Amino acid sequence: MSSPSGGRRKELKEAREDLRRIIDTCRSVEIKGLDPYLVDVDDLIKVIRDYFPLWNDAEDLCLDAEALNRIASVVKMQGEWVKRRATALYRDPFLIEEKTRSLPIDKMAEIFLKAWRPITELEQLTLKGFREALKYWSGLPPLNLRWQKVGYTKTDMGFATREEMIKEGVLLGEPFMAELEKMWLELKDLASRNGRIKYWDFVGSDTYEETVRRAYLTSFLITYGYASLRVHFLENEIFILPNEKPLNKGEVELISFPISISFEEWEKWREGKGA
Repeated sequence: MSSPSGGRRKELKEAREDLRRIIDTCRSVEIKGLDPYLVDVDDLIKVIRDYFPLWNDAEDLCLDAEALNRIASVVKMQGEWVKRRATALYRDPFLIEEKTRSLPIDKMAEIFLKAWRPITELEQLTLKGFREALKYWSGLPPLNLRWQKVGYTKTDMGFATREEMIKEGVLLGEPFMAELEKMWLELKDLASRNGRIKYWDFVGSDTYEETVRRAYLTSFLITYGYASLRVHFLENEIFILPNEKPLNKGEVELISFPISISFEEWEKWREGKGA
């Protein structure tokens, strides 16, 4: 068998790279829980169909089959996406807008009157309110003092050491890996029924400080391969899945996904838990 020419080798190399990009794109949609309709399935299938006559080696045929399998997974996700929307009685905003525009004015007015619930409020200045206002304005500094320019102090950004975080109570004083192991065992126990647990249900605690500490350790659980993160954008939910054993460094899917652990988010979670 004669070896392929230089032009054919270049064509094969580019075709293989395109298939790998297709595989990576579909895998990214599946892992990150992105909108499956961001992928143009027809376009990807056309690319695979155009490249199919080039394949002679078993390795290339396996790469072709894997690309088709990944596309099939995306098509399955698209079907599930439509099913969820239909079950939730989702209505496309465009269709609602078109329906609204087609209604006659008298019908729109009738709907508006049925849904309108006006709120009536009476405001007036009482003697008590006048006294409080007078007290407030009398206690303010003179205008020449209030309008003085406020100076500022420039400070450089720094890094918090582990000792400082222990001192502030963010981390415990025990060895770091022992803390991770302890968190991992707790995660496996809490997720034993469904194989996963909501992110906030795992990191959330009775105090905001403890919640920050648990979120900090959880980020290392994911980075070190003890657990993985799944984001469901349609449901606006984030889940943590514990691994049976820590993954090797090369097996860990490195995904950068910021999660806000603000005090307001913590309070919102507490209210949802009925705390």
